[in-house]
Amino acid sequence: MEEYLFLFGLAFVWLVFATVQDFRTREISNWLNFSLIAFALAYRAFYSAFFDDWKFFLFGLFGVLIFVGLGYLFYYARIFAGGDAKLLFGLGGVLPFESFYDYLLIGGGFVLVLFAIGAVYTLIYSAFLALGNRKRFKIEIGRIIEAHKIWIYSGAGLVLSLTFIGIILKDFLFLLFGIFLSLIFLIYEYVKIIEKVCMIKLVDAGRLTEGDWLERDVKIGKNWIRASVHGLSLEQIKILRRAKKKVWIKEGVPFAVCFLGAFVLGVWLWKGFWV
Repeated sequence: MEEYLFLFGLAFVWLVFATVQDFRTREISNWLNFSLIAFALAYRAFYSAFFDDWKFFLFGLFGVLIFVGLGYLFYYARIFAGGDAKLLFGLGGVLPFESFYDYLLIGGGFVLVLFAIGAVYTLIYSAFLALGNRKRFKIEIGRIIEAHKIWIYSGAGLVLSLTFIGIILKDFLFLLFGIFLSLIFLIYEYVKIIEKVCMIKLVDAGRLTEGDWLERDVKIGKNWIRASVHGLSLEQIKILRRAKKKVWIKEGVPFAVCFLGAFVLGVWLWKGFWV
């Protein structure tokens, strides 16, 4: 267990820096993410060479490769921004993998904890955004209700029907299933409203940074800059600045704090398991 103390301390410091940077600038620098990978693998290599135990290095290397695959999966699914995905890469070299089973148990467990913390955090964070934009939020709720009246009435009827069936059959699974369906619909609409009201903003080209997500395509003369999962490149930002354009971008939730929380909780659970 002692061989992981340096890795855990390293990751904790890096995650604190990433969290501060994410809140301040809404991005995590490449040097921060890639230096975490470099330091973690370098430490594993020196430790393995000194104690002639190359499994310690190889399990870390495979951990990075597996988390690179997961990071790209979440990135292209637009769950993570680029900085978040690269932060996940680095943690693949830090987590205490000591067998192939650990990739599923520890790696999978970390991702599940990360998403659980992320879901709660996102709901709380978005609630504060809604409070700060409550007038527009109320207007948008009214529009959603008006536009989806048929779906809302149908959903309410379905929940009532399932509740009635559950009471008749004395099976509360019908009730829980109805509540679950309702929550999925409500959370989906809530997230869409938050995104539209609080996270899509018109920004002057001079304030753009690499990786910002365009909400819609932008026409410059006869050419187009397309909205992409990769975000804006430096060359595209230069073109927009020369054209003195204002563009609609979609801001993300500063998510690095969830990595920090999931890592601290994960280390605590892992340490308790080994005590």
